Amino acid sequence: MSQPSTATIVTTLKAKGLRVTPQRFAVYANLLSRTDHPTVEQLLVDLNQSCPVSSQATIYSSLQALREAGLIREVLLEAGVSRFDAIVAPHHHFHCQQCGSIEDIGWDELPVVEFDRLRSGLQAVSYETTVRGYCDRCSQAE
Repeated sequence: MSQPSTATIVTTLKAKGLRVTPQRFAVYANLLSRTDHPTVEQLLVDLNQSCPVSSQATIYSSLQALREAGLIREVLLEAGVSRFDAIVAPHHHFHCQQCGSIEDIGWDELPVVEFDRLRSGLQAVSYETTVRGYCDRCSQAE
């Protein structure tokens, strides 16, 4: 995934009406640079590696602002674990049951779900699929 320029990130944040703080910029830039759907704890470690500047509360508030602005989404693939993703376009996920890795699956790579079988009165707005299994690294280790 190619990393957008600093100017592009700043422009994107401002276009969504967000104040550009160093912490908010760092959280968004970090999410844009990765595909592993990190937890808050993983972001905290990553962002404070070179210079401790962010608290867990600051990261949470940055994530909340970015999510409310539609720039990131929260992904719940396991009970009680919030992960974050800067890819907001519809897509599915593969979750390895052994190592816990998460990989994006393109929207068109899985069959479309038809909602005509839902009972009357239910109106679907969106959906995504989580495929659970074993990644190639874990399959080969067995």
